[in-house]
Amino acid sequence: MTTVDPDTAAPPSAERARRRAAGDPVKALLHRHRELCERAVDPLEIAAGLEAHGITDRTAARFRHRDVFSLAEELYARSPRGEEPAAATAPVPAGPSAYRALGCALLPGALAAAAAAAGQAWAGPAAVAATVAALVWPGRAAGGRFPWLAHLLAAAVAGWAAYRYGTALAVGLALAVAPGHLLAAAFAAGARARLDGSRALEDFADRARPLLFASVAGFTAAAVGATALAGAPLPVVVPLALLLFLTRLLLRHGSRRGPVAAALALALVPVPAAAPAAAAVLLVHAVLALSRASAHARP
Repeated sequence: MTTVDPDTAAPPSAERARRRAAGDPVKALLHRHRELCERAVDPLEIAAGLEAHGITDRTAARFRHRDVFSLAEELYARSPRGEEPAAATAPVPAGPSAYRALGCALLPGALAAAAAAAGQAWAGPAAVAATVAALVWPGRAAGGRFPWLAHLLAAAVAGWAAYRYGTALAVGLALAVAPGHLLAAAFAAGARARLDGSRALEDFADRARPLLFASVAGFTAAAVGATALAGAPLPVVVPLALLLFLTRLLLRHGSRRGPVAAALALALVPVPAAAPAAAAVLLVHAVLALSRASAHARP
C-alpha cells in the first residue's frame, strides 16, 4: 500500500488553482489589482494605474502582451462591472465650473493691479496670497507626508521676493495666474488626448514631452508680458513665475511633493541665481514626472 506524506501533498483544489494561475498569468494580475480594474471607466485608466505600480511594457511581455496598453485592455474586458455603461470618452463642453475657474484665475491679477494702481499698502501681500492660493485649486491627490509643505514654501518664496523687490513683483506674479490656469488646463486636456491615441508607454512619453515644452514656452511668454505690465524686473519675476507654474502642474497631476518642496527651498537661498536654478531643476523633474501615463489618469 502506497502512503502519501501529508507534509508534501497539496490539496487537489490548491494544485488546480496553481496550474490555472500558471497557465493564465493575467488572472493573478487581475486579482492583485481588482479594485483598480473594477472602478476604471476605460482601459487607459488601468494602464495608467499599472504604470504607477511599476509595470512597464517589458513587464507586460511576461503576461503575453506587447505593451501595458494591450494588457490593460484585457484586464478591462475581464473585469466584472455593473450594468451601467462606461463613461463616454467624447469631449465634454465647458460647463459652469470651468467658467467659475476661469473667473477665479482672472481675479488675482485684477485685484492686485487695481490695489497697486490705487496705492494701497496691502496690494503686495494680497497679490502674494492670491498667487499662492492658485496652487491649492483642486487637482489629484499628491503623495507625501506633509501635504501643505509645498504650499507654505511657495508662500515663503513669493513673499520673500515681494519683500525684496516690491509690490510690482507681486503684481506681476498675480497677473501670470490667469495664463497659467489656461495653459495648465490645455496641457491636461492635450495630454489626455495623447494618452487616448498612444499604444505604448514610451509612445505616450514621446507625445507628452513636446506638449509640456510648448506649455512652458507659452507660459514664459505670458509671464514676460505680465511682468512688463506690472513694471517689475524681468530676470527676477519670470523664473519665479515659471517655478510656481511648474509647482502647480506637478501638484495638480499627483506628483510627490518632496522634489517640489526641495526646488522651492532652493529658491529661498539668498543669491540671484537661486530662483533660475530652482526652476531648471523643477523643469527636469516635470519632464520625467509628467511624461508618465499615470500622471494623467482621471482624478
